[in-house]
Amino acid sequence: MTADPLELALQRLAADGAPEAIRAAFAHRFAQLQDPAAGLLHGDDLEPVEDVPALDALGDGRDRGATSAILDRLAVLKLNGGLGTSMGLRGPKSLVAVKPGVTFLDVIARQALALRREDGVRLPLVLMDSFSTRDETLRALADRHPDLATPGIPPDFLQSREPKLDAATRAPVSWPEDPALEWCPPGHGDVYVSLAASGMLRTLLGAGIDWAFVSNSDNLGAVVDARIPAWADARGVPFVMEVVRGTAADRKGGHIARRRADGRIVLRETAQTPPGDDSFTDVERWRYYNTNNLWVDLRALRDLLERAPAGPDLPLIVNRKTVDPRDPHSPPVLQLETAMGAAVGAIEGARAVLVPRARFAPVKTTDDLLVVRSDAYRLDLETGAVSPTFDGSPPVVALDPECYRTLPAMEQRFAHGPPSLRGATRLTVHGDVVFGRDVTVVGAVTVDGPATIADGEVLRG
Repeated sequence: MTADPLELALQRLAADGAPEAIRAAFAHRFAQLQDPAAGLLHGDDLEPVEDVPALDALGDGRDRGATSAILDRLAVLKLNGGLGTSMGLRGPKSLVAVKPGVTFLDVIARQALALRREDGVRLPLVLMDSFSTRDETLRALADRHPDLATPGIPPDFLQSREPKLDAATRAPVSWPEDPALEWCPPGHGDVYVSLAASGMLRTLLGAGIDWAFVSNSDNLGAVVDARIPAWADARGVPFVMEVVRGTAADRKGGHIARRRADGRIVLRETAQTPPGDDSFTDVERWRYYNTNNLWVDLRALRDLLERAPAGPDLPLIVNRKTVDPRDPHSPPVLQLETAMGAAVGAIEGARAVLVPRARFAPVKTTDDLLVVRSDAYRLDLETGAVSPTFDGSPPVVALDPECYRTLPAMEQRFAHGPPSLRGATRLTVHGDVVFGRDVTVVGAVTVDGPATIADGEVLRG
C-alpha cells in the first residue's frame, strides 16, 4: 500500500475504469495544486483586449450554399452535467421548465430540429452528461424527441469524475455514509479529454463532423450561427470564444485579457484573482466577458490531444467544499477543476468574437430563471428561438435568498406566474413577498417584505 496522495487517487481512478488520458489529466491538475499561485492572474500582469471582431462583421450569412456546407460539418454539443442544486433540486437542470410545459432540453431539441429542416443538414445534437444526469436525460430525449437521433452518432458521452480530496491530507476522501459523495466532476474543462476518451471525438470525425459548437444547456441564447465557424474555418482559427460587452451583472463572470509577458489572450475567472486584487470587477477596463459559447475545430483538437493526451494546459480552479455539500459540518474537501473557456489561452491561434447580448442568457439561480420565464423573453414554440423583448440590457432580478433560493420556494411566491419584466431594469426583493396575478414591474423597483402584491398591481420605483 502507498501513502502517496496522488498514487492513491490514481489507483481509485483506475479501479473506477478511468482511461489513461483521464488519469493523466487528473495528475496534471494535482501537480498544479502543489503551487499555491497556480492559475492566479493578477490584474497588474494583464492588459485589456481591444482587437475583438464583431459577429456582424464576419459575413452576412446570405450565401446559403456556404452556410449549409459548414452546417453539415457541425455538431451541437451541450454541457448537461449539472443538477439543479443551486435551486434546491436533485435532478438535471436541463429538465427544469423555462416556459409552461417546456424545459431547457425541449428548447435545445427544437432549435436543432428547426435548423435541420431549414438547411437540410444533419446537425447532430450531442450531450456531455454526468453520472448524475445521464439516465434521466436520455429517458426524456427518447420520450419527447425520438426524431432527434442521428444515425451512427450516440446522443451523449459521459463527463469523467475524480475523487474529492481531503483538504488536510490531499488524499481521496472516504465517506462510507454515501460513497457517491466521494466523487465529483472536474469542471467543464474536462470536455476536451472526455470527448476523446469516450470515443465521441473519433466518431464525429469519422462521420465528417469536424466542428463543434459547445455551450451550456442553461443558456437558451446559444443558437447556431454559421457565420462564426465559416469565418474560423476559412482563416484556420482552431477555437473561437463568444464574448459580450461587460455590464455590472457580469462582475462574477470570467473576462478575457491579454498577458503582458507574451501577448496571449487568457480567461480570468473569479477564483483566479489573487487576494487583494480588486481589479476583477472593473467591467470598463476588461470590457469583454466569456459567454461559454465556444466553437472548436475538432481536427485541431485531435492533433492537440495526440501531442498532449492530458488535454490543453488549462489553469487550475480549486473548489473548496465539504464532502457532503448539504452538511457544512462534514469534512472539508478540495475539488480540482478547470474551465473549458480557458482553452482560449492554451490553444495557439484562438480568437474571440463579440456577439449580441441576446446570445447570453444563462440561468444559474432562481433570479435568472424568473427573468427567462417572464415576458422579458419570447419563445417560439415551433423553432425554439428565444428572443428578448426588452430594449438594451436584460432586467436584473435580485430575490432575497432566504425566501427564494430554491425553485419550490420561488414558485410558491409566484404561484400565478412571473411578473411582467419587459419594461423593468431591476427588481430587488427583500424579505418574504408574495406576488399576485398579472403584476407589472416598470423601471428599477425595490420591494420590502413581508408583503403581498395584489393582482394587476403596477410597481414603479
